[in-house]
Amino acid sequence: MFGKKPALKEGTAVFSVKKNGEFNDFIFGIVTGVDGRKVGVNGVLVNAIGLKNKIAQGKTGERSREILEHPTPDNVVLALVYRVEHENYAEVLDLDVDKCDILPPKIYAMLDGWIRESIPEFINTVLSLPEGSERDEAKRVLKHRMETLTDPTLKRTLYAVCRSLKILN
Repeated sequence: MFGKKPALKEGTAVFSVKKNGEFNDFIFGIVTGVDGRKVGVNGVLVNAIGLKNKIAQGKTGERSREILEHPTPDNVVLALVYRVEHENYAEVLDLDVDKCDILPPKIYAMLDGWIRESIPEFINTVLSLPEGSERDEAKRVLKHRMETLTDPTLKRTLYAVCRSLKILN
């Protein structure tokens, strides 16, 4: 009647964090192997540099600090509206030390698409420009990018984020 709990095995999507100064960067990827309490992960390490800068400038609230101090698969999309730096990640997590949450495939695909499609750059461009023709053009480019996305979860999430930021007209 009930599905069994997902197991940490090769091919499973996972989410983890890595300390980077005062805050955490986050990792999402695919398990490449499991050896006892050690898990090989191949994926992406994301540094939410834009949100860190906003916090340093005093332009955010406590929620932003919470996202960077305790990132979860549910809240990191809020960090992805600002500029991010990312790099490939291929390391071993120690389950006795490192956080390692199993990600549903749709959430993994959404996060992966968000980074690989450079969505933070599109949104950040719109948010950083003053009202006027340049910002209107940046909105048109973002809207066109949204319309060309094929992943329905990614598209739905991006529309929701843009609506909440009042980017869509």
